[in-house]
Amino acid sequence: MGRMNTARLPATAPAASPWPERLARWHLPPPQLLRLYLWIWAPIALVHMVAVETDGRLVQTFDLLSGVISVLRNLGPQFCLLLLLWPLTGWMERRRLGAFSQLAIHLLMALSFAVICYASLWLLMVLQYGFASAEKARGNWFIWMIQWGAMMYAVAAGGFMAWRAVERARRETAAAEEARSLLARSELAALRNKLNPHFLFNTLHSLLALVRKDAQRAESALFTFSEMLRYLLDTERSGDDQVQLRDELAFTEQYLELEALRLGDRLQVQWQVDEEALSHSLPALSLQPLVENSIKHAFNPRSEPGVLRVHIESLPQRLRITVADDGPGATLPAGAAFPPGTGLGLPTVARRLALRWGTAARFTVRTAPGAGFEVQMELPR
Repeated sequence: MGRMNTARLPATAPAASPWPERLARWHLPPPQLLRLYLWIWAPIALVHMVAVETDGRLVQTFDLLSGVISVLRNLGPQFCLLLLLWPLTGWMERRRLGAFSQLAIHLLMALSFAVICYASLWLLMVLQYGFASAEKARGNWFIWMIQWGAMMYAVAAGGFMAWRAVERARRETAAAEEARSLLARSELAALRNKLNPHFLFNTLHSLLALVRKDAQRAESALFTFSEMLRYLLDTERSGDDQVQLRDELAFTEQYLELEALRLGDRLQVQWQVDEEALSHSLPALSLQPLVENSIKHAFNPRSEPGVLRVHIESLPQRLRITVADDGPGATLPAGAAFPPGTGLGLPTVARRLALRWGTAARFTVRTAPGAGFEVQMELPR
């Protein structure tokens, strides 16, 4: 076994963490929530300052410094303690606690918050005014201040939990969108992988036979074939599965031109295309698999000529695409979307339309033994 060569990169100092990442590491609220928290507390502090310092007297007696000290003493402990609810709600979210467990924890914490908050206020009053004054104040406001503390806890806990719920819903929505995008790209890749080997084999055999008979026609067919492969590569490189209908239609026409080399007069195509619909966007490889399904089931098994109809119609706010053949048809079980043995193409196209537009897109199959096969797509514009 050969020895692997490795190169050691020079060590670099770790980059400083951005401010939001630091807050997250310290289990503090994000900057947007911190700003909202401060804005909510600002009017509460202002009202408290005015109410305490004026105390029914004229506003001219207002002492700003004394008011600030009063706010810090009375509201400071609440402001700091309620911030601890952010890591607490995060812990409960990570543990996936049930509603009863969360309610029990919040009831216990609400009582603890009120007791701790106003015990600290009582202690500050003892240090500033003495024990007797603190006891007199406690007798006046202890019960209603405990109730006020419980209400403040409930508001803060509800706000933090609501913020987390909104952020969680936003993350889940983003994850779902990313999953749908990844699934759409994987479905498109599956269609490419299905088309390339199967179609390549048939087309190369047709071209080999044509080279011996008509070199000029074989050269034209090779050019058509290269344009088809370019379309597939372009949709893969762009990373976007949406294309204009005119491009998808050109790709499908090229596909049928090459299939006509093999099928000859057995393949008769009738086109009915509304020019206004050509600029409409749709998922790449949405039309060609419908046509390929008819080629496979209606034209390959039989030797007599058949008709393939492609009808593209621009409706108000919608685009309707119909692909139908006069082949043997199939049995469509009651309640089933596709006949048995349909394969990968049609279900994949239907899933991709559902991923893109949901129930606003329609994909309908109509068939019966001896009645041909018809597929109709309706897409929002």
